[in-house]
Amino acid sequence: MAKGRRRLKNVALSYLMAEHTEYSIDYCYGQYCKANNMTDRLAALGLLASSKYHARAIALEDFYDRFHDDPLVLDKWFALQAAAQRADVVDQVLQLEKHPDFTIANPNRLRSLAGQFGANQWAFHSSDGRGYRFLADMILAADRLNPQIAARMAPAFGRWKRFEPKRAEMMKSELERIVGTSGLSKDVFEQVSKSLA
Repeated sequence: MAKGRRRLKNVALSYLMAEHTEYSIDYCYGQYCKANNMTDRLAALGLLASSKYHARAIALEDFYDRFHDDPLVLDKWFALQAAAQRADVVDQVLQLEKHPDFTIANPNRLRSLAGQFGANQWAFHSSDGRGYRFLADMILAADRLNPQIAARMAPAFGRWKRFEPKRAEMMKSELERIVGTSGLSKDVFEQVSKSLA
């Protein structure tokens, strides 16, 4: 029952945040600050992460300060930023890749940043192609450490033929770059070859 109430409350909060008013931002930030459970705190932080208001940076910094010693919770911090609906998400993800707490050797951390970004249709398909380049670079780097995880990120490119010519060509180019890389694992080669077929 309590789980259902929290879910309904956070759906309502997402509708309120769609207004992008001072009231909605204050209300969402208030929920973040007063939350007595991780579900409500993460719901508010996720909405703030997509906003353009100053409360976003304050909440993200506060969350990091509180939970940076908890690896699983810190994964959420990376994932929420990679999933954000903002014009600068590609820039944010490129910065997070250089964050001291990001390591490509940690499968959960890799999934929380690169995997979540690949699922963020709004940012991954940015018109300049940098989203495609970032994910392809992550796949290639991860392939040297964990081919199975790397291969699981490749399907983000899989529907390239359904996109308009400019994006389709950029996605195809990254797939060709991956498959043409010397020493590529069988896992990634098979997944990428299937996407190109």
